Amino acid sequence: MDKTICLDNLVPSKPYAVRYASPHRSNERITMRLAFHRAGTGIYIRQFLRNEASGRSLKSFRPFGPSFTLQRYKEKRRVLKNYLQPRCEADQGGSVYSGAAFSDTANHGDAEHNDLSVVEEPVSEKFYLSSVAVDPLWISGKPDAIDLSTPCEDGAAEDPHWRKDHDEGDSSPKKSIKKPRISEEKRVEEEAWVLLRKSVVNYCGNPVGTVAANDPSDTDSLNYDQVFVRDFVPSALAFLLKGEPEIVRNFLLHTLQLQSWEKTVDCYSPGRGLMPASFKVKTVPVEGSEDNAMEEVLDPDFGEAAIGRVAPVDSGLWWIILLRAYCKCTGDYGLQERVDVQVGIKLILKLCLADGFDMFPTLLVTDGSCMIDRRMGIHGHPLEIQSLFYSALRCAREMLLPQDGVIDLIRAVNSRLCALSYHVREHYWVDLRKLNEIYRYKTEEYSHDAVNKFNIYPEQIPLWLVDWMPNHGGYMIGNLQPAHMDFRFFSLGNLWAVVGSLATEDQSEAILNFIEEKWDDIIGTMPLKIAFPALEYDEWRIITGSDPKNTPWSYHNGGSWPTLLWQFTAACLKVGRGDLARKALKVAEKRLSSDKWPEYYDTRTGRFIGKQARLFQTWSIAGYLVAKMLLEDPDAVNILTFEEDLTLLEAMSCPIDSNPRRKRSKKVHMV
Repeated sequence: MDKTICLDNLVPSKPYAVRYASPHRSNERITMRLAFHRAGTGIYIRQFLRNEASGRSLKSFRPFGPSFTLQRYKEKRRVLKNYLQPRCEADQGGSVYSGAAFSDTANHGDAEHNDLSVVEEPVSEKFYLSSVAVDPLWISGKPDAIDLSTPCEDGAAEDPHWRKDHDEGDSSPKKSIKKPRISEEKRVEEEAWVLLRKSVVNYCGNPVGTVAANDPSDTDSLNYDQVFVRDFVPSALAFLLKGEPEIVRNFLLHTLQLQSWEKTVDCYSPGRGLMPASFKVKTVPVEGSEDNAMEEVLDPDFGEAAIGRVAPVDSGLWWIILLRAYCKCTGDYGLQERVDVQVGIKLILKLCLADGFDMFPTLLVTDGSCMIDRRMGIHGHPLEIQSLFYSALRCAREMLLPQDGVIDLIRAVNSRLCALSYHVREHYWVDLRKLNEIYRYKTEEYSHDAVNKFNIYPEQIPLWLVDWMPNHGGYMIGNLQPAHMDFRFFSLGNLWAVVGSLATEDQSEAILNFIEEKWDDIIGTMPLKIAFPALEYDEWRIITGSDPKNTPWSYHNGGSWPTLLWQFTAACLKVGRGDLARKALKVAEKRLSSDKWPEYYDTRTGRFIGKQARLFQTWSIAGYLVAKMLLEDPDAVNILTFEEDLTLLEAMSCPIDSNPRRKRSKKVHMV
């Protein structure tokens, strides 16, 4: 009769007991005894005899002694699995197998077949191991074929399976080289790099960016096969920190060339300083060619083809931030000193600092002009744009060369930085004390000294915020306009306010303390919520226009975006809270790879992959890699961060002490 032998049926002592159960309750009790003698040391295994009539009970005992550990159990199992050759000895009508357990297997193999073979599992009676995470190895064959006459040799290489094919005249098992085991974190990191490199786009033989998503199963790519400026930033940082800056330099220069293109939307052309939202490499016939020659061209999108026709306000801001990061990381300051690069910086500043009807130093934009590129009620002065605007102004001031006409531009930048930092720090900040102050606001104040300058009605304080606001910590609200405060928490705006020092040091610490306090809401099972809470019911219908993609707790409406992990890590390292970043990274590592790197996650805690999320989203991959590398080298975050500007801090007293009716100074003309 064939036997099925399980080399894992060792029974260690408590608390690592191995329990056996049979799926067939009517079967006779299977019992047997195992003994293993090696180098004078005996290991005695629980005795089982396959004869219910014998009346022998299963006695509990500690076969390896009270000091036995799971580590030693695994070592003994390894020896049994790789080195022992079975031996059968007759003992009281039963069989004693040194180092191997067997069970009867009906109708399994030929009764006259004496060879052993590795099988997946026994055909009929099965034994289940619990409390020990070890994969079983089953070997099929007749007991008469088992022989343990040859002792195992120390130092023999580990074999993954039992070998029956020994060389003739040589009874020793064949040796194989043991491969080092790669940790799960290392495997995920290597997979991320492979995917990131696959997403690289080449133009005329040189890398110029990465596509937004590279899902091979996606039949309708829409514009996810294009290189987006904002999406490429984490990819660029990953390549910079990896020591591969070529693709970043090419990206900066090629997008700069696209800046000067003529843009037309409904017979109207926006300013020359506008950077494209994305571009795509296309192959077109060469004009005037008679031999049908083809050439590659860059086809930019400035918003004229985008969903909703929104202008990419943040593209130029991200371009300036990335330019500074490239120069600081590589030391290639010659790039920022190029004439065309200096002109590009000035054009972006001219577009952002242009005069208008607005009374505030914040940048006035339409809905959908940043990462949240769909209607979500952020039109006006969203925090995300203000944080990027402040950081881009400081980057530009640092990179501008003191040439003719630039001094006035730098003076205008300094003036805007001072007003912007004061305005955001004073009016966007909310904590429990500030919330109570707003709750007691008087309205309809007509005075230069009014406390409620924006005529905010206390009834605007949402009910969810009253209980949600912790005793310690705070954050910057999402938007501020006359008679309107958007109390939603927007992650990117708050995190970049910390990175760029738009928030004070105390406010930066309070923001991270707030995130730690509200970890389950903002981080959940996948970092990070793009906004909290979600718009629901009538709010969702009115504000989003019943957007089917921005349903509650999905996409921009409370979805969880893994790409925000790198901004969160940068903010944590700047404040000295690397522990929070590591904690969030561990949360993300559990699912990102197995979920195929989705664009975003749905539900309140981020449990589901987004219903319309693209898989193998490039900035989800790059965001993870940048977070990983920043934690390995915390000093690298300096290419993105700024310290508090004491000059601006001293100048911030001007908005408080100045006369609101003072004579306007001479207009500054920018070149």
